[in-house]
Amino acid sequence: MDNLCLVFATLSAVFASLVAILGKIGLKSVDANTATAIRSIIMAIFLFLVVIFQGSLSKIPEIISNRKSISFIVLSGIAGALSWLFYFLALKFGPVSKVAPIDKFSVVIATVLSVIFLGEKISKLNGFGVGLIAIGAIIVALS
Repeated sequence: MDNLCLVFATLSAVFASLVAILGKIGLKSVDANTATAIRSIIMAIFLFLVVIFQGSLSKIPEIISNRKSISFIVLSGIAGALSWLFYFLALKFGPVSKVAPIDKFSVVIATVLSVIFLGEKISKLNGFGVGLIAIGAIIVALS
C-alpha cells in the first residue's frame, strides 16, 4: 500500500468513527431511518459540490452510459444504503462501543468476498490480521 492510500484509508477510519459518535448523539430522539435519509441527502449534496469543485460534472454521462459500471454502482449504492439503515438502527438501540466494532466485521466479509469474486490474493500476515478482526468482532458481539 502506498503512502497516499494509507493516508486516505486512515482519514476514512477517522471520519467513519465520527459518523458513529455524531450519529449516536443525533439519533437520541428521532427515527433512525428518517435520520439516515436526511444524512444521505446531505452526503449527496456535499459530494456533488466536490464533483463540481473538481470540474468532473461532465463525466456523469460517461459513467451513466457504461451499463456494467452503472449497474454495479447502483448495486453498491443499494448495499450502502442498506448498510447505513441497519447501522443507524443498531446505533439507535445499542452503544457505539459495541455497534462500531461489530460493523467492522465487514472487513472480514469484504476480504473473503474479494478472494472469491475478485481473485485477490492475501498474504498470511494479512489473513492473520483479518482473523484477529473476526475474533475481535465476535468477542464484542458476545460480551
